[in-house]
Amino acid sequence: MSLFELAAVLLCLSAVFGIVNHRYLRLPRTIGLVVIAMATALTIVGVDLLVPWLQIGPRLSEVLGQIDFHKALMQGMLSFLLFAGALHVDFSELASRKWSISLMATVGVLLSTFIVGGAMWFVLGLFGIPIPFVWALGSFFCKCQRAA
Repeated sequence: MSLFELAAVLLCLSAVFGIVNHRYLRLPRTIGLVVIAMATALTIVGVDLLVPWLQIGPRLSEVLGQIDFHKALMQGMLSFLLFAGALHVDFSELASRKWSISLMATVGVLLSTFIVGGAMWFVLGLFGIPIPFVWALGSFFCKCQRAA
């Protein structure tokens, strides 16, 4: 299945799911799409269990096995998702909160780096794989240390 065919199938499914949500469920758009997609997936699994001779599971697995999801996500869908997200940004609201957003983003990145890196350093030490703490913090800090 090519990237174009995958995009066409996903676009058609999301349109159909959107119409079903708008007419019957009346949930917020994103929540409705997720709920309907989950219900569809569970229906497919249930039909495959109840009627195994239709071979829906193996056929679907074969089709999904042909898709390069890394390529489809990184070269296809991510740009559209980022663009759609950027369309809904209120820049005046963003500008009014720039200091709190900057502070939380900086502190959040540093805090998560040290928490995850510290946990990785500790767990690897428990398994007898001692590594320097700086390596556990990630490649960014290792590159900064080599450059200094």
